[in-house]
Amino acid sequence: MSRRLAVIGGGWAGLAAAVHATEAGHRVALFEMAPQLGGRARSVDGVGPRLDNGQHILIGAYAESLALMRKVGVDPARALLRLPLRLRYPAHEGLRLPPGPPLPAFARAVLGYRAWPWSARLALLRASLGWALAGFRCDERLSVDALCGALPAPVRRELIDPLCVAALNTPAAEASAQVFLRVLRDALFSGPGSADLLLPRQPLSELLAEPAETWLRARGALLRPGRRVEAIDAQVRVDGEDFDAVILACSATEAARLAAPLAPDWAAQARALRFEPIVTVYLESPGSALPAPMLALHESAEAPAQFVFDLGQLGHAPGRFAFVISGAAPWIERGLEAAGAAVLAQAQQALHWRSPPTLLRTLAEKRATFACTPGLRRPGAVIAPGLWAAGDYVDGPYPATLEGAVRAGQIAARGAAQGAAGSRP
Repeated sequence: MSRRLAVIGGGWAGLAAAVHATEAGHRVALFEMAPQLGGRARSVDGVGPRLDNGQHILIGAYAESLALMRKVGVDPARALLRLPLRLRYPAHEGLRLPPGPPLPAFARAVLGYRAWPWSARLALLRASLGWALAGFRCDERLSVDALCGALPAPVRRELIDPLCVAALNTPAAEASAQVFLRVLRDALFSGPGSADLLLPRQPLSELLAEPAETWLRARGALLRPGRRVEAIDAQVRVDGEDFDAVILACSATEAARLAAPLAPDWAAQARALRFEPIVTVYLESPGSALPAPMLALHESAEAPAQFVFDLGQLGHAPGRFAFVISGAAPWIERGLEAAGAAVLAQAQQALHWRSPPTLLRTLAEKRATFACTPGLRRPGAVIAPGLWAAGDYVDGPYPATLEGAVRAGQIAARGAAQGAAGSRP
């Protein structure tokens, strides 16, 4: 039976929910307080060149995200540059996974990485075997630092720490070891190609938000950008408008505000989440190029960026580069001007340039992801009768990733459409 569903929030979770429900034959109205869709994975329009609000990496294991892109008419083979997992540094090659079945490929990559002594390579393989035998599970109170404390410093510095901050946007000392192991399992050991890096070749809004908007409008969905919802009542009315069910796919803060009158405990749990920022610094250097489309960088107190992307090699503007600072709370405190200046100095010291790099723009997502800490209790998908939550912060196995957002949106759409546990009688 067709139902009338409201989706509040037009990020990747909301778009996934709206597409899934519309495809199932339900009548969808999508509300988004911003003037454009895409949430924290969109392009920023305005003065100057079109830039993304952050540099997002997909991986081969993101099956639902890739399927959603295909559904709305995006060809991932054209839209994304697919590369084997490779942690290339400015001065040397890092660990690189060869093609083939995941376990033998990982063993070959580690054993063949001569920059590490044999003792370090064997220590990583022993630890990985132990994680696999334990089903990639551990005490949920452990941090990544505690989990990997016995690993040699080169392994920590060149593999564990960069993977942790890239995947969880939380420093290893504060990051959940259990979630980190889940990421390793799905990325490195779930099948051939699962660890492949998928780097966007086009602006983020063209990757999902704009095609999904076109797809939804063509199928009769009602889209309301620039509209902030004020209240939801116990009859599942959105600002007085009747719906059969509502999916809160907005930020945790907005969802808590709207849910508080109906589910104060859920709202309190959502409000209790801490968030980590991400800062992206765009530099320009005409005629310059990096040794690879993406490089890992050595982070320090005065060199904040962990990764840099050569946007020219990704089909964007040649001579433009995006430096990413994950877990960027200290640099938010120091200010974006200081962050930009520090990245510019880091770039000048760490990389070779054909022309002096200049600062183009510094962008910050101050609440980019929830802080993925040990023992964290995340709010569930069911809020109250007829009211569901969808977002990368909702309880689930993944950290705050695009794949986590898409899956949460699909789960909420199925529940709201079927009249499951969270729906009204």
